[in-house]
Amino acid sequence: MSPIPATSPTPPCAELHLHLEGTLEVPMVLELADRNGIRLPTPDEDALRRRYAFTDLASFLALYYENTAVLRTAADFAALTGAYLRRASEAGVLHAEVMFDPQAHVARGVPLGAVVEGVAAALEEGGREFGISTGLFAAFLRDRPATEAHAVLDELLALDAPITGVGLDSAELGYPPSLFADVFARARALGLHRIAHAGEEGPAGYIVGALDLLHAERIDHGIRCLEDPALVARLAAERIPLTVCPLSNVRLHAVPELAAHPLPGMLAQGLNVSVNSDDPAYFGGYVDDNFRAVAAQFSLGAAELARLALNSVESSFVPAERSRELAGAVEAWRAAQGQ
Repeated sequence: MSPIPATSPTPPCAELHLHLEGTLEVPMVLELADRNGIRLPTPDEDALRRRYAFTDLASFLALYYENTAVLRTAADFAALTGAYLRRASEAGVLHAEVMFDPQAHVARGVPLGAVVEGVAAALEEGGREFGISTGLFAAFLRDRPATEAHAVLDELLALDAPITGVGLDSAELGYPPSLFADVFARARALGLHRIAHAGEEGPAGYIVGALDLLHAERIDHGIRCLEDPALVARLAAERIPLTVCPLSNVRLHAVPELAAHPLPGMLAQGLNVSVNSDDPAYFGGYVDDNFRAVAAQFSLGAAELARLALNSVESSFVPAERSRELAGAVEAWRAAQGQ
């Protein structure tokens, strides 16, 4: 296990809401475009960075998929994944459950085998180098037909891809969880874990749908749950994990500013909330940046930060022995802070 200094202002943690494609930093975008002979719509670094002023989820996704086009080979995906794990290690991440978007690549003619090969190899190598345990989730794009999700799952099974489970992401409004009930039922029958984005831009009812129709074990975002008191009571009673991404929510205008973020209210309701980075290359911060931001904004001390980190451990899909090990690292950090 990679140690995190006791003097670190942020705790060791598990990161549970991370899109690999969302870790594609501008220098790597330009490097891979040059390597693969791709002409970008915005090839100038400064001009490209100026496009990161998003107005909503849709404006972000447009640039996200445009940049993703530079990823072509297994080596590209390995470089992307390796760069994330290095930065995650610096942030104190001890376990990472990461998502990738198969449809975003096969639609461009990139073989799914190349994607899986590159990502899996880097996860294995990074685990050895940085001591980070990992899980890999194939996320279905909810604004694409469910038949595509079935086809992707078929191909992943044929490849014997080392996936921990499946997820549901991309544009939320207008694409309720019910559309993907059948493919999630298949995943469940196969023994795969299920996670789903819900309640970011979409209503609290999408969270209910993800739980009841998709049998999701973890909700990504979930910040609109507070609109439904009955749902809040259920989430608290069942300790259903909510993977919150504060800086992402601000940058995509899901909340007007960090001061208005529902995180304190969610904690006050006893919800199982963790802090994550979502797409850190686009939203101005990795998981340690998110911890620092909420600590400063809401005056959270070491005990509160450790609680968030322990929630992340509890909400992960690691074996019991690894969970105890991770929790021990968090408790050691809290003790070193004098709390």
